[in-house]
Amino acid sequence: MTRERQQMRPDALAGQVALVTGASSGLGRATAFGLAQAGADVMLMARSAGDLQLIATEIEATGRRALVCPVDLSDSAALTDAVRRGVTTLGRLDILINNAATDVPGPVVELTAEEWDRVLNVNLRAPFLLAKAAFPHMQRSGRGTIINVSSVAGKRGWASASAYCASKFGLTGFTQALAAEGKPHGIRACVVYPGGMATSWGTFDPERRTEQETQAAPPTNALPPQRVADLLVWMCAAPGELVLNEVIVTPLNEAGWP
Repeated sequence: MTRERQQMRPDALAGQVALVTGASSGLGRATAFGLAQAGADVMLMARSAGDLQLIATEIEATGRRALVCPVDLSDSAALTDAVRRGVTTLGRLDILINNAATDVPGPVVELTAEEWDRVLNVNLRAPFLLAKAAFPHMQRSGRGTIINVSSVAGKRGWASASAYCASKFGLTGFTQALAAEGKPHGIRACVVYPGGMATSWGTFDPERRTEQETQAAPPTNALPPQRVADLLVWMCAAPGELVLNEVIVTPLNEAGWP
């Protein structure tokens, strides 16, 4: 990919249906819109129905269908029901982008079991549940792409991020196992490790953030989420025989990476 934004063919994903979690903002929103621009209909999943409706309206303006799915990712029954409703409404499911994530930063000795579970439920358990629900639909059609969005925190750990790092390291193992199970059925499973994106989740516990963390601005070399979204859409549209098992994507000259 060049530094100029790559334009995906408007029919590259024609006839396909994608599900994107964390679709109300940041990388999820950019990815959902990019998939629609490439011809896919999109299921939009996040907690805020209002925010999802805004992106749904933008997608529908391109001529694609968009289904708003306001769901708490820690609610396993709601996730399964949302996938069932989406397939009933849109007819199929070809692409799953597990993008949503949360964190409760803080030293291990200060984390509660409930906080640990909250992070693991959203970051690792929800991708498992959604992949489990999506897999049979992809299996019947003989193809599918599942992309689990991890983080550079899934490649190295750091202080005050134990739950987050554990969830992202776990996502790697889960993706590798899913890829092995999906291969005989034409289902690709990939994990992407973004780092240094110019986004603000708004999901951190403010009581656990230091004053320095709260006031910190994104690094000047931070990647716009659109850049990473372009990569995810390209991966979905890549020829079926091409599998990118793991991709690390960081800003040029990010500290700690080549």
